[in-house]
Amino acid sequence: MRIVAARFNHETNTFSPVATPLESFAPLHGADALNFGRGSATALGGFIAYADAQGAELVTPLSATANPSGPATAEVFEALAAPIVDAAAAGCDAILLDLHGAMVATGIDDCEGELLARVRAAAPGVPLGVALDLHGNITPRMVENCDCIVGFKTYPHIDMFETGRHVTDIVDAMLHQGLKPKMALTHPPILAHTLKMNTEEPCLMTDLVAAARVGEAREGVHGATIFGGFPIADLAETGVSIVTVADDAGIATALADDLARMAWEGREGFVYDEAPLAASLAEAVRAAEGPGDGPVLMLDHGDNCMSGGTCDTVGVLRAALEAGMTGIVAGPICDPETVAQMIEAGTGAAITVQLGHKVPLPGLPPQAPLALTGTVGQISDGTYVVTGPIYTGQTCTMGRAVVLESGGATVLVTELPHEPWDLGVFACAGIDPIAARFLILKSRMYCRPVFGPLSRALVECASEGITSSNFDLFPFEKLQRPIFPLDRDMSWAP
Repeated sequence: MRIVAARFNHETNTFSPVATPLESFAPLHGADALNFGRGSATALGGFIAYADAQGAELVTPLSATANPSGPATAEVFEALAAPIVDAAAAGCDAILLDLHGAMVATGIDDCEGELLARVRAAAPGVPLGVALDLHGNITPRMVENCDCIVGFKTYPHIDMFETGRHVTDIVDAMLHQGLKPKMALTHPPILAHTLKMNTEEPCLMTDLVAAARVGEAREGVHGATIFGGFPIADLAETGVSIVTVADDAGIATALADDLARMAWEGREGFVYDEAPLAASLAEAVRAAEGPGDGPVLMLDHGDNCMSGGTCDTVGVLRAALEAGMTGIVAGPICDPETVAQMIEAGTGAAITVQLGHKVPLPGLPPQAPLALTGTVGQISDGTYVVTGPIYTGQTCTMGRAVVLESGGATVLVTELPHEPWDLGVFACAGIDPIAARFLILKSRMYCRPVFGPLSRALVECASEGITSSNFDLFPFEKLQRPIFPLDRDMSWAP
C-alpha cells in the first residue's frame, strides 16, 4: 500500500501587515519532511504512525508551516501545492493531508479548497482524508473535494496527533471495510471571538465539543467537528462551521443541523467584551497582592503573533510601567533594530532604546515607540526545544534574542515574532519568568497550558493591535452579512 501524507499550514490574517514569504514556511520535502513528522505531536505525526503500523510505503512530499500572518503570494502557494499534487498524481492508495482551513493567498481566498480540488483531479477515486485546525473557515469547496474532514477539538491545540489518527481511522475503514463516507457542512452566521473558544474552561465551545463527541458515538457517525473559525479574515465564509462525517448524507446533515442549532441558540457565548486596559491593570495589581504563588499572567491578546500580530506593540508594557508596576518580565517583543543596537553595545552596556511600534498597522492610528533606559543583559541565539504539550520536541528559533534590564522590567527582545508557548522562550536567554511579579505575554491561548498552572492569576489585557478582539477595528468587505454579533437583529435556522 502506498500512502501520500503531507502538511501545509497557514492561518491567514487578511488585515495583517506581516509578510508571508516562502521561507516563512520552512518547507521540508521527502525524507526531511518524514523525519520532522515522525513522532511529532501533529496530525502529520498521526498519519505517519498509521502508515508505519500498516507497513505502507509512505511518500511525504511536503511539511511546511508558517506562523499566522498576512496573505502569501500566489507564487508561494503554487510552489508549496505542486509537490503534493505531483505526489498524488504519481499514484497511491490513500492521501492524508494536514492542513489549516484558513489560508489565503493573493487571488486565492480558499487555498485549502483550491489545493483539494487539484489533488482530487490528480488522483480521482483515491481516499482523501483531511485534518484541519479548529480555527478553519470551512468552505463547500473543501468538503466537495475530499472524503472526510476532522478538526481539532481543543484550543489550545493539544490533540493534533489524535486528530490525525481520527482521520486515518476513517480512511482505514474506506480501504478495508468499503466505507463510502458522506459529509455535511452547516455554517451558522456567527463571527466568534477567539477568546471565547477556550476548551479548557466551561463555555459554549466546550459544550459544543462535548455535544459533537456524543454525536460521534451515534450509530453511523464517524466524525463531528465544531470549527470556531478564524474571525480576523475578510472572507465570505469566515465564522463558525460544523462538519460531520457519516455513513449517509441524511445522518450527517441531521447531526450538523443539530449542532448548528445549538451554536446559534447559545451564540451570545461566542461574544467577548473587552475590559478597558486600566481596569485590567488594576485587576493584576490586586491579584499580585493576594494569595498564591507565581506571577500574575497578563495576556496582551491584541498583538498575538499566532493570529498574525506584529509582536512589536508596547501598549500594555507602557501602561504597566506608567502605573508604577514593578517586577515585570515581558516578551518576546519583536524589534530587530533594537536587537542589533543592543548586540552592538554588548552585554553590560548602559543603553537607551526606542522599543517597538516599528511596523505600521493598517487602519490603526500610529503609536510611538517606548523609550527605555537600562542595561543590556544576556545575548542569545534565540533557539530552544519545546518541552510543553504543544509542538513537543520541536526546535524553535526567535532569531537573535537579547535581554534588556530596565528599572521595573526585564524585557526579552527578539528578531522574529514568536509565540510564548514554552518556558524555553525565556530560559534560552537566562530569564526565569516564574520569578516575576507580573508576566506580560503576547498570547491568547497557546501559553496557557504551560504558564497558567505556574501563575497565581491570569488577566486578559486589551490593546489596539492587529489581532484585537474589537471587530469594529477591521473593515470587513467580503464577509457575508448579516452575521452575528456585527448584526444583532437577525434570525437564522439550519
